[in-house]
Amino acid sequence: MARPLTVSDSTVVPASAEAIYARVADPSQMPRWSPENIAGEVPAPGTPLTVGDTFVGTNRRGPARWSTRCVVTAAEPGREFAFKVRGIGLRNPRVRSRIATWSYTFEPVADGTRVTETWTDDRRWPDAVAAAFDKVATRGHHFHQFQRRNIATTLKRLKADFEA
Repeated sequence: MARPLTVSDSTVVPASAEAIYARVADPSQMPRWSPENIAGEVPAPGTPLTVGDTFVGTNRRGPARWSTRCVVTAAEPGREFAFKVRGIGLRNPRVRSRIATWSYTFEPVADGTRVTETWTDDRRWPDAVAAAFDKVATRGHHFHQFQRRNIATTLKRLKADFEA
């Protein structure tokens, strides 16, 4: 059986699509919601990024820490924000690699905005190799299972942030 390469989840946030987009499109804000991201180095914190902009995300999973280089691929205020992870390293993301694509879509609904977060595995590894790596990197899970939980946590925290 081929591994799932995409997982996503949604929640309704009681705010406008434009307000939510403005925060999500500024990756320096992500540590507020993500269970794994601890920093986002962006050109101008507080300002949404645009297509072609790059940023560095710093992540932590247990004792492991690493950085990723990301490039923004979609930036439509109030509609969609997406980026591709194209580099990784312990302190500096020097190793170029297709790793993942993250996207956020924003759909106005009666109670606010439906925010959908999607993770796509861009690694083109054989399934057996990916499964072995994933179980070590996530302490026993496949990345699609692990990311499903991370997405649920991120969306829950994002919603709570706007409800506060």
